[in-house]
Amino acid sequence: MNPQSTSQFSSHLNFTERKKERQREMGASLLPSPPFVGAFLFVLSTFFLFPELAIAKDVGITRHYKFNIKLQNVTRLCHTKSIVTVNGQFPGPRIVAREGDRVVIKVVNHVQNNISIHWHGIRQLQTGWADGPAYVTQCPIQTGQTYMYNFTIVGQRGTLFWHAHISWLRSTVYGPMVILPKRHTPYPFAKPYKEVPIIFGDWWNVDTEAVISQALQTGGGPNVSDSYTINGLPGPLYNCSEKDTFKLKVKPGKTYLLRLINAALNDELFFSIANHTLTVVEADAIYVKPFETETILITPGQTTNVLLKTKPYFPNANFLMAARPYVTGQGTFDNSSTAGILQYELPSNSPSSIRMLKLFKPALPPLNDTSFASNFSKRLRSLGNAQFPANVPQTVDKRFFFTVSLGTSPCPQNRTCQGPTNSTKFAASLNNVSFAMPTTALLQAHFLGQSNGLYTTDFPNNPPSRFNYTGTPPNNTMVGNGTKVEVLPFNTSVELVMQDTSILGAESHPVHLHGFNFFVVGQGFGNYDPNKDPANFNLVDPAERNTIGVPSGGWVAIRFLADNPGGGMVHALPPGSPHQLGFEDGVGCPRWKAPQSEAASSTV
Repeated sequence: MNPQSTSQFSSHLNFTERKKERQREMGASLLPSPPFVGAFLFVLSTFFLFPELAIAKDVGITRHYKFNIKLQNVTRLCHTKSIVTVNGQFPGPRIVAREGDRVVIKVVNHVQNNISIHWHGIRQLQTGWADGPAYVTQCPIQTGQTYMYNFTIVGQRGTLFWHAHISWLRSTVYGPMVILPKRHTPYPFAKPYKEVPIIFGDWWNVDTEAVISQALQTGGGPNVSDSYTINGLPGPLYNCSEKDTFKLKVKPGKTYLLRLINAALNDELFFSIANHTLTVVEADAIYVKPFETETILITPGQTTNVLLKTKPYFPNANFLMAARPYVTGQGTFDNSSTAGILQYELPSNSPSSIRMLKLFKPALPPLNDTSFASNFSKRLRSLGNAQFPANVPQTVDKRFFFTVSLGTSPCPQNRTCQGPTNSTKFAASLNNVSFAMPTTALLQAHFLGQSNGLYTTDFPNNPPSRFNYTGTPPNNTMVGNGTKVEVLPFNTSVELVMQDTSILGAESHPVHLHGFNFFVVGQGFGNYDPNKDPANFNLVDPAERNTIGVPSGGWVAIRFLADNPGGGMVHALPPGSPHQLGFEDGVGCPRWKAPQSEAASSTV
């Protein structure tokens, strides 16, 4: 994607391309699918042996992409470094498809790093092996090797994205996914004049693999980024970056659909465009009841579509669009702002030049504005109509209560660490269990009957001990670790309450669920009360998402139906490192074992 250009996605879907793609599809045999099994919360059902039954009604065309994983020299902030990219692009190429299409991506690894790609938000119905988390659904793609991701987009349309799912390679290996509605199916809002992807990221002047390696060795927090980026560009608020600025060129009196994606590694971001109002129409590829706002909050892993209606006349000014972090917790963070410029097309008779125009700047919320974060999240509601129903589970078969905490683990013997003390490391956990990433592919081992001792099925449904979760923390901050999973029968209705804790300081925790969307039925501050809080749950039109921020000093309740045999995985995005639980499915690579340091860092 050229970060300084905008284009209409319809150009990807013209008649000639559709004809060629149908010809390719008719002339190609089905690619062999690797074996797969039910899984990491294993969702069990004999139905999963017949995936063609599940997707037949959504047959579209087949779209082919090739991802060459290669090194590329890139300069930002006057620093040039070699980064891992897809096809030499930073950010990577845009994937465009329609609901019902089959997508086949051939990934060829030309670098020394192992790699895997996650298609963030794709449900992967019956195709869990294509989900991408290294050492869970697959072993990573080794140097010189190829892997074919092959999945069908069922019942989804909107904005998602893809990224590397091993170590911290996703700091440079990421790109947008645009899923258009089926042909002749309109948006539930007025057709925009143009559609523009805006993908937030971050930039380190140093090698990010060295950053995470050092953090894992010392047990301290990783060093922060040197800038945030918009479409790979830091923007004019950073030194040496005026030329590296994303510019959105618009015409007066038009409506633009901005497809916003937060691909940043760690940070939730506020975003605003000076002197303009945004209308939110979609979140995580699910239409929402439209509402207007001057600022949005977007968590790592989330996507938000907004309509931007330009002024009816040339405003004789330029407008800054800016993003900066929403900060909770006590760790260090990148206290800077990335920016792009909204430029109106000059009238043909205008005596002015773009550079001479006044530049307006947006007013963003304070860095720690938890009130805004909470209120913005609560404004998101599903459309909940006949065409786009909100199928919220009204009854619950299985309830979980997870504490999401940052605690400690002991420093290795004869070592000095950089955790809260020099004898401890930071360690994140769910219910006091820090996930131990395996060194072999979990699910191939399960499929081959070789999983004995690789994981256990005793992940706790509740924290091991109760305490005042958001009050005075307990004296003992040590967490356990293990590769523990939960097994669910097919079609189990699940309610999961995730509670932040103040063990090493309250903070917001972005959490992503693989293989499923979920409904955000409730949220609040303080300790969750199972006797009182469910009475206020929204079971009519709650937001449907794949990624949610557990509120700082609070809790969030989600519900979903475990209707995807083999399903997905629950995990927190950093900071918070390894704590994962899940419902995953996939295959690995026979006799391949990961280096321990690589496996330990594969947490996002």
